[in-house]
Amino acid sequence: MTYSFVRRIAFSVAAGAVLAFSAVSPSQAAAKIQHLISPGGIEAWFVQDATVPLIAMEYSFAGGSAEDPKDKPGVANLVGSLLDEGSGDLDSKTFHERLDRRAIELSFNATRDTLRGSLRMLRDNKDEAFDLLRMALTLPHFDTADVERIRSQVISGLRRETTNPTSLASRKFLELAFGDHPYSRQSNGNLDSVPTITIADLRNYVGRVLARDGLKIAVVGDVDPATLGKLLDHTFGSLPAKANLTPVPDVEAAKPPQRAFVTLDVPQTVITFGGPGVKRSDPSFMAAYVVNHILGGGGLSSRLYREVREKRGLAYSVYESLLWMQHSAIFIGNTGTRADRAGDTIEAIEQEVRRIAEEGPTQKELDEAKSYLKGSQMLALDTSSKLAQALLQYQQDKLPIDYIEKRNAIVDAVTLDDAKAAAKRLWGQGLLTVVVGRAPQAAVQPAAAPATKSN
Repeated sequence: MTYSFVRRIAFSVAAGAVLAFSAVSPSQAAAKIQHLISPGGIEAWFVQDATVPLIAMEYSFAGGSAEDPKDKPGVANLVGSLLDEGSGDLDSKTFHERLDRRAIELSFNATRDTLRGSLRMLRDNKDEAFDLLRMALTLPHFDTADVERIRSQVISGLRRETTNPTSLASRKFLELAFGDHPYSRQSNGNLDSVPTITIADLRNYVGRVLARDGLKIAVVGDVDPATLGKLLDHTFGSLPAKANLTPVPDVEAAKPPQRAFVTLDVPQTVITFGGPGVKRSDPSFMAAYVVNHILGGGGLSSRLYREVREKRGLAYSVYESLLWMQHSAIFIGNTGTRADRAGDTIEAIEQEVRRIAEEGPTQKELDEAKSYLKGSQMLALDTSSKLAQALLQYQQDKLPIDYIEKRNAIVDAVTLDDAKAAAKRLWGQGLLTVVVGRAPQAAVQPAAAPATKSN
């Protein structure tokens, strides 16, 4: 499971002082990124940084929750929660004690396309940290007591979600967007599937997915290339050469406009909206990314925030973002409002979406969005861990190793015509909308005009 609160505190005590100074600027990182190949053929993107005695590694295996059996969503999530619950000759308690004693952070989580993990340690503890990761990947226990304990935690979370309007809206939106495709299923499964998952299912998933051909690695920290190569071979070298993945087809999200309602007796109505997006490999992706920032991704400066929150006071917050996966892409947004104002809120969102689809952004909006996106890159990569996470994501997105150097120029190259075309492509068809709350059938109707009194 994810590292414990106690382990987070231990790591903070041991490393908090140096973390504050573990910044790696994008320009420095770009010049230092190495494509390392270990003696055994394990590949990694690597930034050697001896500024502080820390090492951060991010890694992933192709597969993720899309590889769950159709009738058992949640297998990948359980695997990710159990890989550090005992392995080799160490039971769960002893394994965690070893992590805690050396202030080692180890975690796993399942995304739709990958089983992803993180490892952080002080430089002097690298041998033990990498060895514990090796054991977790190659010799997991999946003891019955641990499986049932983690299963119970997952089921408890799923029960809470049944009364959480945001969770219900997200689930319904994915069903509406993706139908029977694996992307329609939540990674943590559901109340019907999780109780049926067996230890054999967990071991089968590990045997099919944890393999070297789908492995991506990013490392940032105080270790030399030769030493890192040996550590990677020791950690990952005994994994199977090839995974046995079930093919996942490409899919485009359902065509808007469509609307769905989920009745739930809660004080605030939740509205989730979206539609087909732009894949990361699409030549128009950066134009879509920039114009999306203008519509809903710019926080207090976005059009949706100004129209829905500032001008009309319909909601406390509203946001919208692009999401891309290996086999599809969507845009998705969310807000919450009073039930009697849900119709007005939806109308305001749809009106602003139509306006930007038809007119596109202004040159001033485009210039300001470019400036923000270029400047925010510095903050997004200001620690070793953040940089390692970014380098892993760039690999998954099949971007070049010098992408950090090129990114600002790619942002600058987006023209007003590019942005207008992207806006029309993203929002020209309207929205897929899910409403969760009290009496949604009535709530989605625009508020009636107040009656006038005749004299």
